[in-house]
Amino acid sequence: MKELIIGGARSGKSTLAEKRAAASGLRVIYVATAQALDGEMTQRIALHRARRPGAWGLVESPLELATALQKNAAADVCLLVDCLTLWLSNLLFAGEAARQAESGQPIDCPLLEREVQALIDTLPQLPGKIVIVSNEVGWGIIPMAAVSRLFADEQGRLNQRVAKVCDKVTMVAAGLPLTLK
Repeated sequence: MKELIIGGARSGKSTLAEKRAAASGLRVIYVATAQALDGEMTQRIALHRARRPGAWGLVESPLELATALQKNAAADVCLLVDCLTLWLSNLLFAGEAARQAESGQPIDCPLLEREVQALIDTLPQLPGKIVIVSNEVGWGIIPMAAVSRLFADEQGRLNQRVAKVCDKVTMVAAGLPLTLK
């Protein structure tokens, strides 16, 4: 069973994902995509760690998410991926996409294309339960900066592609889950 949980910032999507993982009855491995590149992100990561049960495993995967999922998926495991939004941002800045957008060049980012396609190809093949968290960023104003527009566009495309290969999609708003699929 693959589930995508989407929502806005502070909507309760990570908390719901953690509850679903805990209720699965399976061994849980938290797959973190965040990188502690500044003090604020270090604090956010610490809050997530403090909230998780100590028995949960941890895999850090800021770029090669499909590979991490393949290595850790098993019939008796629930993988909780938090989150696709940070993973996408990591890919945009690790590859050429962010720089290209900022300089007004056409976007050509093999890293982004390869990793997203690998995730889409891998997800349906994985055993066990997979719970994936992602932000829904497309309901606000169109960003002014080119790199922010690129991010919003790619996030929307990524969410659509992942939702298509997931068995269940849940949107969270104000802490309330709404089943979309």
